[in-house]
Amino acid sequence: MSPEEVLARLRREPDVEAPDLVAVDATDRLLLDTAEDLAGQRVVVVDDAYGALTLGAVAAGATDVRVHQDLLVGEQALAANAARTGLVHGHRPLPLTAELLDGATLVLAKAPKALDALRELTELAAAAADPGVTVLVGGRVKHMTHGMNDVLGAGFTEVSATLARQKSRVLVARGPRPGVAPTFPRCRHDDALDLDVCAHGAAFAGTRVDDGTRLLLAALDGAAPDARTAVDLGCGTGVLAAVLARSRPGLAVTATDQSAAAVASARATLTRAGLDRVHVLRDDAAATLPAGSVDLVVCNPPFHLGAAVVTAAADRLFTAAARLLRPGGELWAVWNNRLPHRAALRHLVGPTRAAAHDRRFTVTVSTRR
Repeated sequence: MSPEEVLARLRREPDVEAPDLVAVDATDRLLLDTAEDLAGQRVVVVDDAYGALTLGAVAAGATDVRVHQDLLVGEQALAANAARTGLVHGHRPLPLTAELLDGATLVLAKAPKALDALRELTELAAAAADPGVTVLVGGRVKHMTHGMNDVLGAGFTEVSATLARQKSRVLVARGPRPGVAPTFPRCRHDDALDLDVCAHGAAFAGTRVDDGTRLLLAALDGAAPDARTAVDLGCGTGVLAAVLARSRPGLAVTATDQSAAAVASARATLTRAGLDRVHVLRDDAAATLPAGSVDLVVCNPPFHLGAAVVTAAADRLFTAAARLLRPGGELWAVWNNRLPHRAALRHLVGPTRAAAHDRRFTVTVSTRR
């Protein structure tokens, strides 16, 4: 099967499928075309949305392709597409570590949203890849910035850009600089919380504690005082889980997120705080945790998908919280005042009241029916 035939068969599932949503985009195709001769290369793929880069490389003759996808839904989509196309061999998932980049001659990566995510990849590639490695970072032109060139330039002596095609462009980096060493996860002490917050490059907010999390933390003293089990749903860097576990030594806390960077960051934050008893789990909306097994859920849900302010991601987490909670259990959530979450919380979880608010955020407590 040719690479083009493989790409034609790919689907987004288990992510949302719709006529205007695609499994293979112009950036995927431009990256594969820019890579040209893939046969015999030691290929690493980073943040392949649905498997187009990985399976396209395998179909073009690459063997033992190493893959890192931050989002669990991406891993699941790649597995489903590999089965659909019969390309179940020739690629393997790995964490974003030096092992992933060791000896690589070609790196294909989708441009991340955060410069720190690109910085972490650049450091690992410069330190661990083959001296002759070529790093290709592709994205939509409107999302590419000069800062990306600067980040790549800190790790490589040659950085250039391809011509744009179908509103996509690829940055090309070669010549690893000597002496580059990985610096992630990075940790910073938060004086107000007396907590070292650790973050990998792709973790939301990095080592900063966002204002919504601070407002929720200030209100949590009154949360489900008799709770014996708690879940930090969409845990990010693990700040909520760390403060809960530290303030309630008898509380069994689980921190869960579908982002590999978030899970690795939360583990680093909790280990630094001496809170290894907190269970950290990479999961999609806590799907593997049993229903009706939790007394308390805390959640600072995302309110962006790309550049759009939307409610779908939060509603999915609220639905997950409702499934996890025992009757009478509590969901403590913080959200942007512009969003109509209160009606959704009442519908999905149960009676909902405000516990705190400021000019930007509201903290609510919803009691499971």
